[in-house]
Amino acid sequence: MADPIVPIRASTQQFTEIEDVSQNLVLFGNGSCAFIISVAAVNFSLLSGNEQEAMIYAYAGILNSLSFPIQIIVRSKHKDISAYLHLLEEQEKAQTNPKLATSIHGYRAFIESTVKEKEVLDKKFYIVIPFSNLELGVSPGVLFSTKKSGLPYPKSVIMERALIALTPKRDHLLRLLSKLGLKAQQLTDDQLIQLFFSLYNPGVAMPQSLQTKVTT
Repeated sequence: MADPIVPIRASTQQFTEIEDVSQNLVLFGNGSCAFIISVAAVNFSLLSGNEQEAMIYAYAGILNSLSFPIQIIVRSKHKDISAYLHLLEEQEKAQTNPKLATSIHGYRAFIESTVKEKEVLDKKFYIVIPFSNLELGVSPGVLFSTKKSGLPYPKSVIMERALIALTPKRDHLLRLLSKLGLKAQQLTDDQLIQLFFSLYNPGVAMPQSLQTKVTT
């Protein structure tokens, strides 16, 4: 007699290894944590040669001045302009001036053809400031970390120590970025949840349960 088929039961958490998102902090299953900062993009190609050179030197200066590790993430995804095209179509239908309607139609056709011929991407830039579980001190959970061992210390202790270590690093990095003329901000709990859900579930709408958590 064949053995019964045992269904696979696994949660997304087992793959993402995210234990919790709280106080604008990401807590991972091994006790490490991270702040995530979003940075606005700059149209580098529109800058003059001198401005580009100054930007590069200033950026290099920021990296050389850091006394702690960071991770820079560039996220690229296809730009969805369907809502914008629908808006143009509605404006074209509502337009009473034939010349303006023709202009809108031509512009909409140009946008559609551009998107089909060229790959239009939406780029997001993030800086991750990590907190290693080794910074918590010696414990069996840190030295011999396994997925089954759980957190090396109580969650409240880990997050308290992580906040103490990461907050001055975040403030220092935000000051450096502002001097470079870049708009940067730390992601909140809501934004972190939305970011990780979209990363692990591309093209999937956020479930109502998560939307409730984000909005409350």
